[in-house]
Amino acid sequence: MLTKRIIPCLDIKDGRTVKGINFENIRDAGDPVELGALYAAQGADELVFLDITATVEKRKTLSELVNRISHHINIPFTVGGGISSVEDVSVLLQNGADKISVNTAAYKNPALVADLAREFGSQCVVLAIDTRQETDGRWYVYLNGGRTRTETLAEEWARQAVDAGAGEILLTSMNHDGTKAGFALDITSQLAAALPVPVIASGGGGTMEHFVDVFTKGKADAALAASIFHFKEIGIPELKSFLQEKNIDVRI
Repeated sequence: MLTKRIIPCLDIKDGRTVKGINFENIRDAGDPVELGALYAAQGADELVFLDITATVEKRKTLSELVNRISHHINIPFTVGGGISSVEDVSVLLQNGADKISVNTAAYKNPALVADLAREFGSQCVVLAIDTRQETDGRWYVYLNGGRTRTETLAEEWARQAVDAGAGEILLTSMNHDGTKAGFALDITSQLAAALPVPVIASGGGGTMEHFVDVFTKGKADAALAASIFHFKEIGIPELKSFLQEKNIDVRI
């Protein structure tokens, strides 16, 4: 059985780590280089870096910051935000990223996933899906940092992207993001059952029990969280010990 992964996430805005609730009310959470180094030392399995307001003009800043963080960590490093071409990915990999995360650009140009998988391998391509459960009970894909709703269902888009070559799905529930009320177990387990690739659950982690739930009921391969780690509410070593006590296989 594969070990379950714990992944801290650095949401980056203007070179700082930030955190919001339901994708709004953003506040500062610290220096990303320091946080990345801390999480690697604490035993995080991977680190995710998302430039949440990336634009073409900020590409240089992004790659420089990625480079700085990569020199302070020794764990797999996924970078996302503003990636729309093979060239963008080449720059980030040269600066220390191990995997890249694509979201809006991949939705608008589905050929991008296939292009990146062909060039760098599926293991390098993480498809990030921001999804919200609407009043009809269904989970729709949102773009542009959660600002733009589509009529596409999360599972439908995930299947398409995996068929095109995505090696992993990073699934963020906008309903749960930042609430610390627990992960979206239903849509996570739905995708985990439907897809042949790992699913990373994101949005809502607030207690150690929530991580037990997302691995057992949600069937997630990895769980991503931000504010509980940034603001020292839960320590990664303590979380992993707790999961091990609950018979969940983690790397200690």
